[in-house]
Amino acid sequence: MQWEIVIGLEIHAQLSTVSKIFSGSSTTFGAEPNTQASLIDLGMPGVLPVLNGQAVRRAIKFGLAINAEIGKKSVFARKNYFYPDLPKGYQISQFELPIIGKGHLDIALEDGTIKTVGITRAHLEEDAGKSLHEDFQGMTGIDLNRAGTPLLEIVSEPDMRSAKEAVAYAKAIHAMVRYLDICDGNMAEGSLRCDCNVSVRPLGAKEFGTRCEIKNVNSFRNVEKAITYEANRQIEILEDGGSITQETRLYDPAKDETRSMRSKEEANDYRYFPDPDLLPVVLDDELIEEVRALLPELPTEKRERLQQQFGLSAYDASVLTASRELADYFEQAQAICGDAKLTANWVMGELSSLLNKDNLDVTASPISAELLGGLLVRIKDNTISGKIAKTVFEAMAAAEGTADDIISAKGLKQVTDSGAIESILDEMLSGLAKDVEEYRLADDNKRKKMFGFFVGQAMKASKGKANPQQVNELLKSKLES
Repeated sequence: MQWEIVIGLEIHAQLSTVSKIFSGSSTTFGAEPNTQASLIDLGMPGVLPVLNGQAVRRAIKFGLAINAEIGKKSVFARKNYFYPDLPKGYQISQFELPIIGKGHLDIALEDGTIKTVGITRAHLEEDAGKSLHEDFQGMTGIDLNRAGTPLLEIVSEPDMRSAKEAVAYAKAIHAMVRYLDICDGNMAEGSLRCDCNVSVRPLGAKEFGTRCEIKNVNSFRNVEKAITYEANRQIEILEDGGSITQETRLYDPAKDETRSMRSKEEANDYRYFPDPDLLPVVLDDELIEEVRALLPELPTEKRERLQQQFGLSAYDASVLTASRELADYFEQAQAICGDAKLTANWVMGELSSLLNKDNLDVTASPISAELLGGLLVRIKDNTISGKIAKTVFEAMAAAEGTADDIISAKGLKQVTDSGAIESILDEMLSGLAKDVEEYRLADDNKRKKMFGFFVGQAMKASKGKANPQQVNELLKSKLES
C-alpha cells in the first residue's frame, strides 16, 4: 500500500523583547540559574502580571507579514497543568481568541516550485522554566530563568506532505522572524523550537490518520530526521495490522528515534479559562497601521526583486534571501562588483564554504562584502583569473589585506600580454612534440580531451597567471596551424 504523510508544525519563537511578557525581568540568555525570575514570574500571592506592549507589537508585525487576520480583541487564558518547571501550576497563553488568526506563507521547495502553507493562528504566551537532569547526583534541577519569557506560538495547517517540505516551511518561518527582527532564531539557545505533528494515511484517503506530536525539536536537520523516523514507525505499525496511539513523543538524535513521552492531552484536559488578572487586549487601526509602516522588505518580495532586478534564477534568489543578512551581503558586494551572477556564484560558493567550515554566520564573516566586491572587480577586469582569485580569497580570509594588497604582495597579477603568452606556449609545445603530432592526427573526440591537457600544461607553465581565455584562443591557433 502507498502511504501519504501529513504534517503540521507548531513553532515557538521567543520574541526579542528586553524584558519578559508579564514582568520586568531580563530575558538575557546564559545568566546563572534562577537569577532572572521575579515574584511575578513565580506567581507569588498578591502579584499582578502587566502585559509587555513590545511583545504585542512583535506579534502584530508577524501577523501582517503573513497576511493574517489581526485579532482586534484577544484574551489571555490560564492553561492548567502541573510540572516541576511551571511554578504557577498554570501557563498564561491565548486560546479561543488569539492575537493572530488565519494567514499563509509561501515556501520555496527544492524543485523550484512554490507551495502555500496555511497558518491556523499565532498566539502569545509565556515560556515555562527548564528541567536540568545532569550533574545533580540523580536529582533534577530547576532553572526558572526562562519562566515568563515571551513566546509567539505559530500553528500551521496540516498542509505539508514530506519531511523536506516541513523543513522548508520551518526555514521560511525562521527567515521571516529574523527579517522582521522579532526573534533572533537561535535554535541552539532555544529561541526557536518546533513541535512536529505527524500522521499517515493511505494515498488518496480524505480522512486524516491518528497523529503523534514530537516535542521541542531544536534543529532543521532533526526536524527532517524526526519526521522521517516517526512516519516510518507509524507505517510499519499499520502494515502489521496495529493502530496508532495519539501521544506526545520525544526525538532522541543520538539513537535517531522517537519515544513515547505521555498520552496526548486535549484542550479540555488543560481546563482553560480567561485569566482574571489580565484585561482583554484591544487593538485599534492606528496601532496596526503604525506597525505596518515598520515592515521591512519581506523574503518573498526580496526574492522576486532579485530575480527581476538582476536576472538571477529562482534557485539563486531563494538561497541568497535565506536570511536578511546574507541578502544584504550579496547586494553590498554586487554594488561594488557590478556583476550579479558572478557575485551570487561567489557568495553561494566560496563564501558559503568558508562560513560552513568554521560554523559562522555571515555577520561574522572574516571577509566583508566590501572586500569580496573588491576581489570580484579584479576578476572582471582580468587582473587575476578565477583560479588565482581563490588563492587571494584564502589570503583575505587569513586577514592578509585587500585583494589589491595581496595581488601586489604575492605577484599574482594575470599575464594578459599576448606576446608573453605566445612565448610560454611555444616553449611548452616544443617539449610536447609527440603529443602535438598525435593531436593533429586525432579525431574530434580525442582532440577535445587532449586540448584540455594542453590548456592544463599551459596554465602550469605560466604558474596560473596566464589569462585562460587568451591561452585557449592562442593554443587552438597554434595546434591547428
